[in-house]
Amino acid sequence: MEPSIKKPCIKQCCLDEKDVCLGCFRTLDDMLVWHKSTDSQKQEILVIASKRKRAHKEKHKGSL
Repeated sequence: MEPSIKKPCIKQCCLDEKDVCLGCFRTLDDMLVWHKSTDSQKQEILVIASKRKRAHKEKHKGSL
């Protein structure tokens, strides 16, 4: 059976000092609970990860 919401992992895992993956922007805790989370919980994890990603890009804009 195919999962209804797939993991956002892009296989570029690198945790920052706050244990946030700089590949998918989930926290380490998010990753550990993903497999037993409901679709609603997964959706919330993805929303928050998306916000983290935008904040990270904004913070590091022009620094590359």
